[in-house]
Amino acid sequence: MIRLRFAPSPTGYLHVGGVRTALFNWLFARKSGGKFILRIEDTDQERSTKASEQEIFDSLRWCGLLWDEGPDVGGDYGPYRQMERHEKGFYRDAVQVLLEKKRAYYSVAKASDPKTEVLRSDRFPEGYSEEEYLIAVKFAVPQGTTLFHDLLKGELRFENQTIDDFVILKSSGVPVYNFAVVVDDAMMRITHVIRGEDHISNTPRQIMLYQALGLELPVFMHLPLILGADKTPLSKRHGGTSVEFFRKEGYLSEGLMNYLALLGWNVKQEVFHPLRELEDFSLENISNKSVVFDYKKLEWINGKHVHGLPFATYYELFKEWIDRYRDTYPEFAELLSRFPQERIERILKVSQEKANTFVQLLPLLRPLLVSADELLFEEKWVDKYLKKPEAPALLERSEKKFSENSLDSYDEIKSVFDRLIEESGLSTNQIYQTLRGALTGSLVSLGLIETVDFLGRDEVVRRIRNALGRLRA
Repeated sequence: MIRLRFAPSPTGYLHVGGVRTALFNWLFARKSGGKFILRIEDTDQERSTKASEQEIFDSLRWCGLLWDEGPDVGGDYGPYRQMERHEKGFYRDAVQVLLEKKRAYYSVAKASDPKTEVLRSDRFPEGYSEEEYLIAVKFAVPQGTTLFHDLLKGELRFENQTIDDFVILKSSGVPVYNFAVVVDDAMMRITHVIRGEDHISNTPRQIMLYQALGLELPVFMHLPLILGADKTPLSKRHGGTSVEFFRKEGYLSEGLMNYLALLGWNVKQEVFHPLRELEDFSLENISNKSVVFDYKKLEWINGKHVHGLPFATYYELFKEWIDRYRDTYPEFAELLSRFPQERIERILKVSQEKANTFVQLLPLLRPLLVSADELLFEEKWVDKYLKKPEAPALLERSEKKFSENSLDSYDEIKSVFDRLIEESGLSTNQIYQTLRGALTGSLVSLGLIETVDFLGRDEVVRRIRNALGRLRA
């Protein structure tokens, strides 16, 4: 059976590059009827945290990448945390095999000068106190050449003489990455290792360990890294890079996964649901070209998913988002709480097509949710429209027209605007933009008729009077 794994370290938020790797592993496992395993590589005890581990679980689940075996669901090849495997002695047993084969040795260095080796020994060196000395185990790199076939890169060749003997077990007894990953992948019967190309330099060391332990090699595939606009690996200096960042910004998981799938998967369509496209996925369709993360393209793709959602689904996702991040957007959460669900649904229904992410709703909805006294007028609108000589008469006429009508229907509201255009002699744009600013404080808003419909007659009149007050102040 084909078995693949995703093995993050719980030392921070889950990077989108890691999620793309997890996605391709997940797709291949599902397409082949295999298993997708989650393993937590937590041997860096100084940086690993349970909070980061939980964040990895939450982010992967939000992305829809559920695992068949892992720390929280169990499986036949556990434990699935490296430190738990360390406590069971799995790595120590493998070290003993290498020592007995003379493929590894003890290396002693002074604690005060850890880079200078003072002794090598096939047996544990007695008489060296742990306070003064560090006793590690190193792998003895053999002479010759290490070759392997990469599904993307083809045949790769490394001269062993360029690789120094390397530590496999620290003086603390904790295994280093290159050793632990070999033992774990072999014991968990991993058949394919799909990961970022930054691991290529680790691969010859791992292959030497596989061979020294008499283990069967998995198939390797190294994906091009995701780059920033400056063609360096995507990092925080380019912008947000974690799943949590995009989730907090109000992206849909479908939008993020769609975009990440495009960063390497050669597909005909741009907007699609990658988790549902198993039949079209194959490793042969993964590109070996470098990929640049385009934030604007991601937003556009997310917008396509947002605009295509049934409103009931959109509303539920929005509620889940604001409930999760109410501490991040406290004003927005408080403003929403002022209105009954029916009114919030009304305004969200007309705004769904206007925003590509939930965060983009904030500037659109805030003017409608605040009171007239809390409304802020943009200086750009004040200078361009409110200070026009014809603005006072237009606002006074509008106040009268809106006061005389109930504004209970779309047609009635539109009729008021039509009469204003007919009677004022001003252009439609000037009328609409003057009133848009008076009602929302901005030149950019939801549709003006929808805005009036949501605010209602009394609030519309109150806001026009406030604008007149600003003009006369």
